[in-house]
Amino acid sequence: MNAESLLVSASINIGFALLILSLFSILQKQPSNAPIYYARRLSQHRPVSLHPRLSVRRLLPSPAWIRLALSITEDEILDTCGLDVLIFIRLFKFGINFFLVGSLVGLFVLVPINYLTGDGKQAGHSHSLDAFTITNITKGSDWLWVHCACLYFISFYGLYLLHKEYEAILVKRIQQLHLMRHEPNQLTVLVREIPFCEEHNAHDCAVDHFFSKYHPHSYQSYQILYDGRELDKLLNQSKSVRKKIEKLRHRSANKKQSMNLLESEALRNDVEIERLKEQLRDIGYKIQFIQTKDQLQAKELPVAFVTFKSRWGAALAAQSQQTSNPIIWVTEMAPEPRDVLWKNLAIPFRYMPLYKFGVYVSVTVLTIFFAVPVTAVQGIAKFERLKKWFPPAMAVQLIPGLSSFVTGYLPSAILNGFVYIVPFAIIEMAKIAGYVSRSRKDIKACNMVFYFLVGNVFFLSLLSGSLIDQIGEYFNNPRDFPGRLASAATAQADFFMTYILTNGLSGFSLEILQPGLLIWEVMRSHIWDRGKKTRPYLTSLPYYRTIPFVSLCMLIGMVYAVVSPLLLPFLVGYFCLGYVVFKMYNDDRWGIENDDCCLFQTTDHEEVLVRIFFQQGTISTKRITSAKYSILKSSPPLLYRIFFKQEKCEDVFAPHSHFISAQVQVEVATLLRFKGRYRDSIVDGLSFVSLVANQRATSAVLFSYLPTYGGAP
Repeated sequence: MNAESLLVSASINIGFALLILSLFSILQKQPSNAPIYYARRLSQHRPVSLHPRLSVRRLLPSPAWIRLALSITEDEILDTCGLDVLIFIRLFKFGINFFLVGSLVGLFVLVPINYLTGDGKQAGHSHSLDAFTITNITKGSDWLWVHCACLYFISFYGLYLLHKEYEAILVKRIQQLHLMRHEPNQLTVLVREIPFCEEHNAHDCAVDHFFSKYHPHSYQSYQILYDGRELDKLLNQSKSVRKKIEKLRHRSANKKQSMNLLESEALRNDVEIERLKEQLRDIGYKIQFIQTKDQLQAKELPVAFVTFKSRWGAALAAQSQQTSNPIIWVTEMAPEPRDVLWKNLAIPFRYMPLYKFGVYVSVTVLTIFFAVPVTAVQGIAKFERLKKWFPPAMAVQLIPGLSSFVTGYLPSAILNGFVYIVPFAIIEMAKIAGYVSRSRKDIKACNMVFYFLVGNVFFLSLLSGSLIDQIGEYFNNPRDFPGRLASAATAQADFFMTYILTNGLSGFSLEILQPGLLIWEVMRSHIWDRGKKTRPYLTSLPYYRTIPFVSLCMLIGMVYAVVSPLLLPFLVGYFCLGYVVFKMYNDDRWGIENDDCCLFQTTDHEEVLVRIFFQQGTISTKRITSAKYSILKSSPPLLYRIFFKQEKCEDVFAPHSHFISAQVQVEVATLLRFKGRYRDSIVDGLSFVSLVANQRATSAVLFSYLPTYGGAP
């Protein structure tokens, strides 16, 4: 790819982003779009200051939303959206701080050295930007020590930022735990694989006997769970019948007002309504029969929520092995009531590895099939080579400027289009893995999407691009494979520049515009729900769809920080735009489904360490055949330092992200006791089952706490 193709890609993406952002600034001023762009305020019944009358001001774009987004503080984000969202926003801030320093080092130190001290003849005609990369440095040059020094500086700076980020988030997590005093899940433990009591022919009595014996001072009560698929089916039927009754009554009332209702039609409506009422009563009797004691006992699951008198007792039971057999009496802290995936609680714990193995196989198959479009994209990007193998492609050059569009913008646009559907496919696969909470499912989906992108978008792009570019030379000189692959990786820098431009400028712009919701709202309000009031489209942060792509761009930037420094300014713009867009999301659109107090933190930071490791591998492999071996000898100490830092962070900070320390548990309990709220906190723990009962989602529900048929909503 030449400079002209890169300029065409940048121009298209910048122009498209400006157009979309201008359109967003106009659409957010329209009162009809308030349920989309101001969902949080409307759900909280807060006023939205929009001009109801049509005026010129409503039709002109303005950058006021950018100033509003930048004015939002981290404390406001923490109060309104929780710690998980704050960590996500700080990920963009981390990227800005890291790549801004890296850009200064690259532009003012490495780029002049690459261009002035290298052999300009090495930069081929098809890769004119190589004159500014490390490939322009002659073999065995002493200037490579400057690259090595910059590599050390950038790596240690990244580790320093990571350490400071760990410390800051740890302080905020402890503060947040002190504020979350009335969380019933902190007093509740989820128990799975409960043994069957042969004496009473049930599971529930075993729970009371076990915890009364082994946790006598802290055990409070329990609630067994039941298989609720049949009840859930009946509840859906009753809901459907009630909708039909309301629809018939509404139709009859409208026709009576317009005097168009015939006597025979009114009689038919009354007969139909009576028939539906009788059907509704039959469903009610079936529900009452299912809730009888004998029926409930037959539908017991070996799963229960156990409530304790103190947070310390709950933490001790959740974080310890209960018996010598590790596959029975499996305990863990209960998720928040709104975070529970009820359907997965019915999956036997011993079958969980099979479900997860099926998910891994599915993701592997998806990865293999995804290799086809990635290879095709690289074929388009390597247009000069493609013309030799496929002569009809030369017809593209007949139209002026089309070749630059095809090689510059089209490959990254096609790749982003294919990659867009990957998170949705993987999150559906993660649903069948058996995770008991949505947060764990999202974390696993984040990891799978990230490594999918690393394998396909990053490594497969490098391999397919290098094979197309140098496939003949690999067979002639197989020993030169590592060095040639590293050279090909450098040659792919221009492609990743266009990918970052498309993913950042176009992707973030469409993210804030929400064209899918706009089209859906227009169709809904004009076709099937005409005249009905629109509910706010309050959503939560799509971690699985956003974090992996941000992590991939950060990986690309860290790998190419020393190899191709011209890529770093694009990443600074990428993270700045993402920072503004998602801070704007915070104030108006996001709702807190659940706050796991930085469960996503370890995922993000482990990926940062993986990126720094790849950075060392790339620069070492790049000069394995040409650099002085003294430079290579300096790489192992740096890699050892990275692994040492990773182990230290996992030992010191990671446990705080997964567990609540005994110190924090006791301090919160002492504070509550001092304020006279300790009894209230126990009541909150006892009400945990009642809270989760209101979240009856799919197939595992608590029958004894479901509302009776007559009072069901």
